[in-house]
Amino acid sequence: MAAKNIPPESNLLQRVQVRLIRPDERPEFDRRLKHDHYLHQPEVAGPTLRYIAELDGEAVAILLFASAALHIKARDKWIGWSARQRTRRLGMVVNNARFLVFPDRHKLPNLASRVLALVLKRLGQDWLFHHGKPVLLVESFVDESRFRGTCYKACGFTALGATAGFARASREFYLQHHIPKQLYVRRLHSRGPELLRQSRLPAWIAEYEAAVAGPCPLQAAALGSLHERFRSLRDPRRGHGLYHRQSWVLSTAAVCTLMGGTGYRDFESISSRLTRRQLRALGIQPDQHGRLRPPSDSTFRRVLEACDVREFVAIVGQWLLEQEPAAIARLALDGKTLRGSGRRDGKALQIFSAVTHHLRMTLQQVPIEEKTNEIPNFRTLLRAVKPPPGTLVTADAMHCQQESARCVVEEFGGDYLFGLKGNQSGILEGAERLLAQQAFSP
Repeated sequence: MAAKNIPPESNLLQRVQVRLIRPDERPEFDRRLKHDHYLHQPEVAGPTLRYIAELDGEAVAILLFASAALHIKARDKWIGWSARQRTRRLGMVVNNARFLVFPDRHKLPNLASRVLALVLKRLGQDWLFHHGKPVLLVESFVDESRFRGTCYKACGFTALGATAGFARASREFYLQHHIPKQLYVRRLHSRGPELLRQSRLPAWIAEYEAAVAGPCPLQAAALGSLHERFRSLRDPRRGHGLYHRQSWVLSTAAVCTLMGGTGYRDFESISSRLTRRQLRALGIQPDQHGRLRPPSDSTFRRVLEACDVREFVAIVGQWLLEQEPAAIARLALDGKTLRGSGRRDGKALQIFSAVTHHLRMTLQQVPIEEKTNEIPNFRTLLRAVKPPPGTLVTADAMHCQQESARCVVEEFGGDYLFGLKGNQSGILEGAERLLAQQAFSP
């Protein structure tokens, strides 16, 4: 008879509530994780949020959310972002690092999914309030030798594949534990992956990326190859006591720019957070006390102001293409006028640049000579970049002519997308006629 008085599970689950733990509850929270969770590790690095789920005021589950994993091949491929985008936007991905339903509550089979769903409803707002970042994606790792991941599937998570079975042991090293886990991800924003791989974030979240310089996404071997390229440049500085050689400073400045640095002080701050292995790869040698001292902001300024800008851009552009070949799949050619500059004729200096759509990185630049325009420099700029076959080259209406199109298609085996204005009447009429016949015919 007593069994008839027990409320059905659906009624019980409706009474479940979740909240962030209070500071005085932290010891008990850690104790329960250490005693009952199979990892027995309540501590995680970086920003965190800790939740407790209660049924009629009694604790039934706890959850710990933390920073996302630095490198996950399946996740990064699914999102489709570049190494630079991952570095600056990883803070918008959060990891469900621990989830413990108390053992005496397993008699409610849907409790875990109910608790997780309630937390996900408030996670974005809580993370933004406490850590100043919006959350676009949530990830979690499930040991499928112990669990089936049912609650994650019920809450809309997608399984992306098993990990390689490594765990991070320190800042630079990983140890193999031979226990692959299934990676689950869920969109906390409906367009999460699309936003994270966009070349430019929309205004409402762009501000959260602007001041971010995350961990360097490049391996030591790639950094060493960049340093070797800069060693070929002549150092215009003279005198004794030059601790930071030009090649060290230029290669470090290039890496800091890729990590989001926009000024000399940014370069000093970012380079101070590089690991010893990365600093050595960039060519920085120990001082007399065995310390590796990155360049100061004044050193960056002196070296960069004295170097040849075109040589610097060319070296970084070609090196970047080797690291991320897909970065050049779409290439924009565009001219800009440099404010505050001047030539002998009194006009401002104009620069014709090749910029990648994906990363918005300048790969090469050429100056537009006096009494001319961008058109004669179109072929020169493309030859300097050497885009691989299949590259889509975009340009404005000035280049909508046969010579530019022939250069892209015949010389480089690419495709072009040029603007077309109404004052180009002959080309416009031909395009309208062809489109009407081929693209919009019934």
